[in-house]
Amino acid sequence: MVEPQAWVEGYLRAWNSNDPDGIAALFTEDAVYYTEPYSLPWQGRADIVARWLDRKDAPGEATFGWHPVCVTDDLSVIHGITAYSDKTYSNLWLIRFVPDGRCREFTEWWMRHDTR
Repeated sequence: MVEPQAWVEGYLRAWNSNDPDGIAALFTEDAVYYTEPYSLPWQGRADIVARWLDRKDAPGEATFGWHPVCVTDDLSVIHGITAYSDKTYSNLWLIRFVPDGRCREFTEWWMRHDTR
């Protein structure tokens, strides 16, 4: 069973550094990354790295708190809260792992919090 903590910590390091090698280390060569459940995925490690960097946040721009909702042999479901200075999002991540701990499929659901 792959425990998600090391992977999520690596994701957060990559998010805050925008280091291409750090991003690439998270994913298998043929991984797919869905930025929304029904969108066309980013396909393959090189595409994931390139498209991540096209949409990158500045280091330290957001904070992310998280906890696992469900962990099985190859799937982790993570609930997270992403907070920027002017907006907050709830996130639900589905992360499918290979035995060495890299992600082969990532799907993200996100919802902006109401600002009323």
